[in-house]
Amino acid sequence: MCTLALRVCFGVAIAMLPLGVAGAQEFPSRPITILVGLAAGGITDVTTRLYAEVVSRSIGQRITVENRAGAGGAVAAAAVQNAPPDGYTLLVFSGSQHATIAAMQSAPYDPIHGFQPISLLFESVVVLSVPADSPSESVSALLAMGKNKPGGLTFGTPGLGSPSHLLGARILLATNTPAQTVHYRGGAPMMADLITGRLDFAFPTVSVSRPYFADAKLKGLAIDSVLRSPLLPNVPTLDEVGLGKEKVANWFGLAGPAGMPKAVLERLHSEFVAAGRDPELVRRLADNGTPIVTSSPEEMKGLLRNEVENMKLLVNVLSLRNQ
Repeated sequence: MCTLALRVCFGVAIAMLPLGVAGAQEFPSRPITILVGLAAGGITDVTTRLYAEVVSRSIGQRITVENRAGAGGAVAAAAVQNAPPDGYTLLVFSGSQHATIAAMQSAPYDPIHGFQPISLLFESVVVLSVPADSPSESVSALLAMGKNKPGGLTFGTPGLGSPSHLLGARILLATNTPAQTVHYRGGAPMMADLITGRLDFAFPTVSVSRPYFADAKLKGLAIDSVLRSPLLPNVPTLDEVGLGKEKVANWFGLAGPAGMPKAVLERLHSEFVAAGRDPELVRRLADNGTPIVTSSPEEMKGLLRNEVENMKLLVNVLSLRNQ
């Protein structure tokens, strides 16, 4: 039979538990916000919302996806880094862009120490695309055209430091092809100029470009993927055209502020990894040509460290500040 003294001691012990432990045991007890540092409607935004739907049903709490565009994703990243490390403010980001922005300038966030990686979520597969009336029917023909065209090729990107920007820049450098790079604020204005022929080439995602291939408004010359996409079986991979070594990281992951309690991290990791096996999510991402990938927090942290080092080297070589 419990004595009064024992009850008092037990109550004092409970009261003295660290707040982080108590909070972790109750997590999540309120809505979660995921910040995306890109405009609404893009593949990052759409895919994050699909994940949010699945996880929200599982945890019984609303997950809001908030687009906080600006400075190539730096605004959203800084907001999450500086948020309380309680698991209620998270970030979905591109590994290469997250690393590149920090390598290019004095970013308002620390790409490694400012965050707790949770898991990879998906990859963005892009297609080297040219206007339908382009004389180039292959990558080699396009690069040859650039070497003969006054001023070189005109290359469009959805933003400075974006994965497709870095991929195109590496290919141009490796092949010594002159080009003028045009950075847009998002994929929509870039696509408008690509379709009308104001650009010689760009790297839109499979989901964005596929309808234009079907309507004969664009031609796909190579895809940034290990294997050919079942959605575009006639488009060769970069490896097949001899440019596989120029690939850049195309993964997108989920992270929170550094210092999250272990129990919170484990819950978030298990929920988002499980969401990646949801049949409806798998189907919808497959329809978009977006491969699902997952990882442990440690694996994601290792990938991020490698990407930061790679981007420092790439920024120095390509002099991206002047492009």
